[in-house]
Amino acid sequence: MRIFNTILCTLVAGMALAQNNIAEEVAWMIGDEPIYKSEIEQAYQEYLDEKIPIKGDPYCVIPEQLAVQRLYLHQADLDTIEANMSMVQMRVDQQINYYIANLGSREKVEQYFRRTIPDLRDMLQTNWANQSRVQQVQDDITKNFKATPSEVRNFYKKLPEDSIPFVPLKVEVQVITLKPAIPRQEIEDVKARLRDYAERVNSGEIDFSTLAVLYSEAPEGIRGGEIGFMGRGQLVPEYAAVAFNLNDTKKVSKIVETEYGFHIIQLIEKRGDRVNTRHILLRPKVAEKDLTEALERLDTLRNEIVDTKRITFEEAARYYSQDKNTRYSNGVMVDENTGSTRFEMSALPQEISKQVADMEVGDVSEAFIMMDPKSNREQVAIVKLTNRIPAHRANIVDDYQLIQDLYENEGKQKLLDKWLAKKIKDTYVKIEDGWRGCDFEHQGWIKK
Repeated sequence: MRIFNTILCTLVAGMALAQNNIAEEVAWMIGDEPIYKSEIEQAYQEYLDEKIPIKGDPYCVIPEQLAVQRLYLHQADLDTIEANMSMVQMRVDQQINYYIANLGSREKVEQYFRRTIPDLRDMLQTNWANQSRVQQVQDDITKNFKATPSEVRNFYKKLPEDSIPFVPLKVEVQVITLKPAIPRQEIEDVKARLRDYAERVNSGEIDFSTLAVLYSEAPEGIRGGEIGFMGRGQLVPEYAAVAFNLNDTKKVSKIVETEYGFHIIQLIEKRGDRVNTRHILLRPKVAEKDLTEALERLDTLRNEIVDTKRITFEEAARYYSQDKNTRYSNGVMVDENTGSTRFEMSALPQEISKQVADMEVGDVSEAFIMMDPKSNREQVAIVKLTNRIPAHRANIVDDYQLIQDLYENEGKQKLLDKWLAKKIKDTYVKIEDGWRGCDFEHQGWIKK
C-alpha cells in the first residue's frame, strides 16, 4: 500500500515561511491551504540530496504528493484525530540519534541540515505527527477490508506470472549455545578501569567524552559516548534506573552492569520523561582456555546427537543451551523482524549463515565460535539445518501469507484511491498556470 507521508524538506520550507513572513508564489490551492513554490523547490532539493529517485516530473509529482497529504490532514482535523505524542517523540529521538551516529556529532548534524538540533527536533516532530495522523485516517478508511481464503486464492490465480513475487532462498535452523564464564579477575580489572575513569572525570582531570572516544567499546564511543534523548522504555532497565536518577552533569555514576557489559554514565540533559546521557562501556573478555573447553563440550554433545544418538538435538537444546531466546523452543530460531522461523541467509548471524551455507537438511554443524549480537561477547554454538526452501516464485501453498498481504494491500489501495477521488471532487482545488500540464496520478485536480 502506498504511503502518503510528509516530505521532510517541505516542513523546512513551511517553517522558513512562517518565521520570515515572506510573500511567496502559490503553485496550488487545496481548500484554503496553499502549496508554495518554495515548498516544492525545497522538497526537490531534498530528493536530490538524499538521492531518492522520482518517478516522473518532480514539478508534477511533488506538488501532487503535498496535495494528497493536505487532504488526509484535513480529514484528520474533521475527525479530531491526534497523534500519540509520546510515540512521536520516541521516533524523533531515534531519528536524531541515527543522524548523530551516521554523521559523527551533533555539530555535524546541525551543519548538514543547516539548523540547530532544537529546530531540527521541532521539524521532525511535525513530520512524524503528520505521518501518524495520515496513517490513522488511512487505517480508518480501510478498516473493514478483510480477505477470505477463497478471495486470496482467486487473486493468486489471476496474477500474471511476471507479477508473482520472487521469494529468495530461506532456511530454518536450530541452535545450541554455550556462554563460557568470564574469570572473576577479568571482571574486577574492568571495574577498576571504570572506577579510574570516573575518578579522573570527577576530579576535573579529563572530560568524560574524551575517555569515551579513547576507551569505550560502545558504538557511541566515537561521538563521546552520547546516546541521545531516550525514554525509560528505550533503555535496558539497569541503565535506565541509574540514568534517570542522575542530577549533576559534572559527576559520573556508579558502575552499572547490563547484558551488554559494564558502564559508567554521565548526565547531559533531562527533558520531561526523557534523558540524554553519555556512557563508557567495557566488556570483560572470555579467556581462551574457557572458549576451548566450551568448544570441546559442544563437540562431545554433537557426537551424542549425531553419532551415538543418545540424545536428540531438541532435547540437548532444552537441557544444555544457554540461549534464552531459543532454549525453550527446542533451539528453533525466530526472526525478530518478521516473527517467522524462516530466514533469508542475510538475516542470519554471519557465523551461522557461514555454517549452514553448505549443509544438507538434517546436518548438525561442528562447534564454532560466534559473537553474541547483544553483548558482543564470544560464545560457542552448534546449529542444525532443519529446512531449506529454495528460491522460487511465490505459490499459494508455501507463501500464503505473502499472497494475502499482496491482495490486502491492493484492495486497501483501491479503497484509498476511491476515497481520494471523492475528496478531490468535493474540495476546492486551484492549480496556477505553469503547474497544470501534468499527467497526474489521481484524476480531478483540474476542475472544468
